[in-house]
Amino acid sequence: MEIRKAGDKILKEKALPVTKIDRKIKRLLDEMAETMYRAEGVGLAAPQVGVSLRVVVIDAGDGLLELINPVIVEMEGRETGTEGCLSIPGIYGEVERYEKVTVEGLNREGKKVRIQGTGLLSRALQHELDHLEGILFIELAKSLHKGKGNG
Repeated sequence: MEIRKAGDKILKEKALPVTKIDRKIKRLLDEMAETMYRAEGVGLAAPQVGVSLRVVVIDAGDGLLELINPVIVEMEGRETGTEGCLSIPGIYGEVERYEKVTVEGLNREGKKVRIQGTGLLSRALQHELDHLEGILFIELAKSLHKGKGNG
């Protein structure tokens, strides 16, 4: 799958909810995970691969998470950290996020899942869910710079 870059209008659209988890959605999850790993990313949202659906994949170091129609239901604390994005290569920024979040969504089997995240997982969850709202991290960043980051 091709990762869309900043300037592509799909990245600014609010993604649509998934109404039915079928083979197409499962294939989308598989292809998104493969694309994310190949690009050495931490997360990927469906709009980043040109699909306007509320689907994200994340691997913050503890294995693959697949979320369909994810929603943040609890948040706690604030912290600022460096972020990057596969859709904005080579640019990093300091973004304030919640320190801890709880996200609910569906897994590939349609079962409700609840994920609590701190550190990189919390940041990745918030970053990817922003993509579903058409928000890019550069719009939230206090500062931007070129070079290396942990995104």
